[in-house]
Amino acid sequence: MNEAYQAPPRGPAGLKAGKVPPDVLVRRVLPYGGARRREVVLRPGLGVDSAALDLGGELLVASTDPITGAATGAGWYAVHVACNDVAANGAEPVGVLLTLLLPERTGDADIERLMADADRAARELGVEILGGHTEILSALEQPVISTTALGRVAPGRLVTSAGARPGHHLILTKTAGVEGTAILAADFRSRLEPAVGPDLLERARAFQRQLSAVPDGLAAAAGGASAMHDVTEGGLLGALGELAAASGVGFRVDAGRIPVAPETAAVCRALGADPLKLISSGSMLVAAPDAGAVLAALAARGVPASPIGRVTEAGRVLVRDGRPEEAPFPVEDELWRLLREVGPDPA
Repeated sequence: MNEAYQAPPRGPAGLKAGKVPPDVLVRRVLPYGGARRREVVLRPGLGVDSAALDLGGELLVASTDPITGAATGAGWYAVHVACNDVAANGAEPVGVLLTLLLPERTGDADIERLMADADRAARELGVEILGGHTEILSALEQPVISTTALGRVAPGRLVTSAGARPGHHLILTKTAGVEGTAILAADFRSRLEPAVGPDLLERARAFQRQLSAVPDGLAAAAGGASAMHDVTEGGLLGALGELAAASGVGFRVDAGRIPVAPETAAVCRALGADPLKLISSGSMLVAAPDAGAVLAALAARGVPASPIGRVTEAGRVLVRDGRPEEAPFPVEDELWRLLREVGPDPA
């Protein structure tokens, strides 16, 4: 199994592995925001993954993401995922802070491997590793990497997940389920290989190379995006629900217009998974008043993208085979469901 994605055990309250449900977040987390500072121009909220501070001049955008596990490439992945959040605000990533919390069995070579992976990702993105914290903890069974990304953007160029308005176009970069395709191909290899073949499975595992959405976010912002959300846990449907919640709007999307790679379709078909509910770091959901301008800006950066629907006044409508249905929200990611119900390959 790819240990970086091993589901943690359920807590005593019975919450499922994955993101805390929106109602719990709203009632139990978001009310506790400390003292309000005038420098803060973007604050926490449902569907909001970053904060922005005006310290004079450009805005500082910050976002934090955790990664659990010690699989090969975990440090690389941790840096890219955190920087994706910053890019979803139209901000250029500048640096990252890494907190490595590691179990007692960790060796010094393991620490160096994580840092070498992180260094590789940081060099790819042109960001600096600014510091952080490294500690061995007896209470941990799996490593936890928490990455804080810092970025910069001009005050008038900040994009949030709350800027979508009725009538705006919805655009998806790359395809649905990018990251999940790579994870499933690794964690369920013995089940998938007889069904899809070794060649397709290797192509699916290679989807991990597409996990950076920094070019997507920066290009879409330059093209006039009104709102963005990187497509992570809960897949495209989760991202649509979070963007709609943050903006106080609805959406109508056509499943037939949502790009799904052949490798993703084959892997999901073999496991009985819905690619629209599959984690998809590397893809960016974009709302924009002018779809043509955003699509042109993305194309100029070599980022494939497709218009998939529109922002509406209210409601969450997914059209499948010409029939409208209510899109679910919140969304349990198919990865967590499969890990719980089917279980991964033996380690």
